[in-house]
Amino acid sequence: MISLHPGLFIGILVLAWLAVHLLVPVNIRISRRLNILANPNERTIHQVPMPTAGGLSFGVVLIIIQFGLGIIFRHEWYGRSLITLALVSLLLLCIGLVDDIRKARARYKLLGEILVTLLMFFAGYKVGYLTNPLGDNFMLGWTSLPITLIWYLLIMNAINLIDGLDGLAAGITCIVSLVLAVIGFISKNPLVLILTALLLGTNLAFLKYNFYPAKIFMGDTGSLLIGLNLAAISTAGNPAFKGITTMTLMVPVIALAIPILDTGLAVFRRAVTGSSIIRADKRHLHHYLLKLGLSQTTIALLTYFVTALFGLAAIGFSFSSTKILFSLLVLLMAVLIILAYYLIHRGQK
Repeated sequence: MISLHPGLFIGILVLAWLAVHLLVPVNIRISRRLNILANPNERTIHQVPMPTAGGLSFGVVLIIIQFGLGIIFRHEWYGRSLITLALVSLLLLCIGLVDDIRKARARYKLLGEILVTLLMFFAGYKVGYLTNPLGDNFMLGWTSLPITLIWYLLIMNAINLIDGLDGLAAGITCIVSLVLAVIGFISKNPLVLILTALLLGTNLAFLKYNFYPAKIFMGDTGSLLIGLNLAAISTAGNPAFKGITTMTLMVPVIALAIPILDTGLAVFRRAVTGSSIIRADKRHLHHYLLKLGLSQTTIALLTYFVTALFGLAAIGFSFSSTKILFSLLVLLMAVLIILAYYLIHRGQK
């Protein structure tokens, strides 16, 4: 089956990488000319105005290739799924771009995210059941809609919130995409393979311009789009391979452990202080690591390493006992939470 051939995966990856590599310099010039800039303020760490909405350069490539492949494979189930995802991604790209240009209110952005999630749900990109490592899976039934809504909002805002240091979100996306690609090859899921090839290729190219010292930020235009596609991959179960949805759902939970933990801490902190749970601040884990004297490069590489460890644990779900690896996951999460608490406490001092 041509859609599963490794050569197609590599071809999509290279095409996406090359296109984004050529478009980012254009994106930088247009952003400066139109004054689409992220200006320094009390909540940011960059010192000079930076071109933002860099996600436009890889978002356009992502959507065009998704739609093109959808047309090519329109007679296959994954071809139709690609067309649907491309159209919803275009809507979210516009929402993120408006936010980067006009700084839309948080409530309006949240409403946009909810609308996008509802479209994904009714298009079939939904969480139908949850993995139970101790027995049969939990079938969600009518609770599928709220669980899907929570899942998409969590992943989209996890990537959005982690995008606070140069190269952090793009690098993590590359790692997660690679992990998901391995699972896609094992499970022979063509939709997962195509989407991971696109995410990996586009973010590898963007990382060249976004790693410290960054020349452009991805902004909400890019971070929300990445989150949408990662959430979509995790719910892209092939009807011919039962259990794929559960497996792909579990992988991002593990491999995205760092940004998801960061999201949980941010929401809890803002709920306690009475501030908006979406508004940006300078009290994320990476901000405290900066206060401890670590450089942006060191923090990014350290985060990549930890995320890769969780990714390797996720891949293990395909080869080993679910119970053993679930226990390992719980242990790693506990260690990570304790370490995060310690670093935050040291950073506050």
